[in-house]
Amino acid sequence: MRIILFTGKGGVGKTTIASATALKAAQKGIKTLILSTDPAHSLSDALNLPLGPEPTEVAPNLFAQELDVYYSMKKHWENIRELTRTVLKWQGIDNILAEELSALPGMEEGSAFLWLEEYYQQKSFDLIIIDSAPTGETLTLLSLPQVTQSWVMKAFPLQKYAMKGFGTMVRSMTGIPLDKGLEELEALFRKLENIQKIMQDPEICSIRIVVNPERMVINEAKRAFTYLQLFGYNVDSVIINRIFPDLPENTPFYKYFKKQNDYLLEIEDSFPHLSILKIPHQGEEVFGLQTLEHLSREMYKDTDPSEVFYKGNPLEMIQQNNAFIVRIDMPFTNNQVPTVKKTGEELIITLQNKRRAIPLPRFTNYLQVKEIKVANDKLEVILSD
Repeated sequence: MRIILFTGKGGVGKTTIASATALKAAQKGIKTLILSTDPAHSLSDALNLPLGPEPTEVAPNLFAQELDVYYSMKKHWENIRELTRTVLKWQGIDNILAEELSALPGMEEGSAFLWLEEYYQQKSFDLIIIDSAPTGETLTLLSLPQVTQSWVMKAFPLQKYAMKGFGTMVRSMTGIPLDKGLEELEALFRKLENIQKIMQDPEICSIRIVVNPERMVINEAKRAFTYLQLFGYNVDSVIINRIFPDLPENTPFYKYFKKQNDYLLEIEDSFPHLSILKIPHQGEEVFGLQTLEHLSREMYKDTDPSEVFYKGNPLEMIQQNNAFIVRIDMPFTNNQVPTVKKTGEELIITLQNKRRAIPLPRFTNYLQVKEIKVANDKLEVILSD
């Protein structure tokens, strides 16, 4: 199964681009699902068709789904929901508020991962297109298992002492379904970690960054690319949307058009190894299958949109003599050195407001960080005894 996730600043046209990609793939005979993870769903508007929390067939080989966190929890993780709701009520929070708070932090994004894991195990589709929320929310996915687990440990401090028998006793005494909820939590964490590994496999998952030829959008795309590389996700293309056609000098938008050409060159210079796809401004709103089909032809021409357009290697681990070297692609940081700490068998890398924990081989447990270097858009951490 292939997974393609579209990200970018809000308003650049991610939903339209993702929908056009999904339609193009479906027309090539690829069984495709387009999945919207944005809480402010606009996928049904782009397709001009009603959608729900389960996959709906909207065209031959094309299915669409808008996630609903409460529906997802009720269907798949009812014990966790009931555990959280019961504990909150037990602490004196009224029914309505307890119901609202029963969705764990990050579950809006996390439910996307859990649906993906289900579809991957069941081989339900050949291709899944993810129409994600704006960049910041998309990046939340990357650290979701650790964040959610930390929250749960604070909310339920007895979890680490709870075994099945203890959980059963708690349920009999208080009515709190601790044993069932904890079993489901453990399964949830396993699924999140599993789908993360799948999405970090460049053979399976590609990230595509959608931009407009505008300064703020380009700067956010660069930051997103840096963080995606830090977390080991393969970005295979940048899609430039809404490019103005040639305009004569005396037209109202000529200055914008002239500046746009500088930004187009900047995008090409900034992402030299990636496939750059260009889409001219359509001159009208794009929604409905007919206009999406036209857009997909302009974007991909005769190319199969499910192909991997570029396969990089953002994370390398090398054993060299008595040292162990970790190398990570770090573009657009102006060679800024991040904070690097080693805790047991994990390397903790912090760059601005993003943090990644990289699992290390067990034999590195006794090694220490000896040198940190940033050069040529790469971070190199050298471990030795």
